[in-house]
Amino acid sequence: MQKEKPALAAPLKVRGDKRLPREGVDRILIRGTNWIGDAVMTLPAVAAIRKTWPQARIALLAKPWVADIYREAGDVDNLIIFEEPGRHAGPMGKLLLAQELRERRYAMAILLQNAIEAAIIARLARIPLRAGYDADARGWLLTHAVQRTKAARRVHQIHYYLEMVKALGCLDTGPELCLALRPATRTLADPLLPGAAADSLLVGMAPGAAYGPAKRWPAERFAAVAATLLRDYPEALIVLLGSERDREATDVIAATMPARCLNLAGRTSVREVMAVIARCRVFLTNDSGLMHIAGALNVPTVAIFGSTNPDATSPPGGRNIIIRKPVDCSPCLKTVCPTDFRCMKLIDVAEVAAAINDVLAERTFTTREL
Repeated sequence: MQKEKPALAAPLKVRGDKRLPREGVDRILIRGTNWIGDAVMTLPAVAAIRKTWPQARIALLAKPWVADIYREAGDVDNLIIFEEPGRHAGPMGKLLLAQELRERRYAMAILLQNAIEAAIIARLARIPLRAGYDADARGWLLTHAVQRTKAARRVHQIHYYLEMVKALGCLDTGPELCLALRPATRTLADPLLPGAAADSLLVGMAPGAAYGPAKRWPAERFAAVAATLLRDYPEALIVLLGSERDREATDVIAATMPARCLNLAGRTSVREVMAVIARCRVFLTNDSGLMHIAGALNVPTVAIFGSTNPDATSPPGGRNIIIRKPVDCSPCLKTVCPTDFRCMKLIDVAEVAAAINDVLAERTFTTREL
């Protein structure tokens, strides 16, 4: 099994040692995070909020591209879309959003996003109880500020969010994360996959990563892994997934095997990409939002790490193989490699293909640092 994700050794503290009230809270606003991977990793914290206030109406404020993550999880009653870009952009847009939230009369706001902007909007919305990490110099705007210690920054992001809400008095639901798609969402994959896919071994690949090129294993190596798999598994169909920004990489891969590859990058919504990933037998990916979706869907995942730290952002679930090369400068957390990209170049095609074979043969899942 994959090694356990690191958690905090001691509980976090709230300024003034205050806890949020359990009783008399009828309307709660959660400010969601802005990136797909982060949104997935906040789901146990959202579940803890729901468990603590089961009778409250819980709304979640989120950017459009992550809203469907929270919608599928099912722990909130309604979603409020933060339309930026759009009518909530700029200072006047934030004032408009605050006014809209004020009219809903929330009793408390729990801010999973770390930015000071989230605290300013909650204060302008006149929400009486405002809780979250004391990050980004915003502690004075919060009524319940959780100390963001150095230890909190080092743990896995699932624990980072979960320990924050536990410090506020939320019931512990545990870090386990499983995203069960609604039946209507699962059917969204049908028109995207060819009829032959029903009899194929679907191998998902996500060669992109939004944070920067330092997180991306070369597209040519993804293509070489795909070629190896197609040779060993004649029934396989490679499904390429990602955003429009990833098309350059997916086009490189698709060009090498046009008859055995389906390039869906830039052609799916978040709901559709979740539906397609759920149908895959194995998913090969960089450290990315789609990696976290695959893990949360309990799809066996082979994840390649270079500049980032798997102790903090490894995929959820226990059906993962993490491949990384522990070099002196990694994890550097940089968007662009300032040296020779050795952390990625040292990962060769043969070991990645072997890891996928292990998954397909249902061998033990583990972290590999070779």
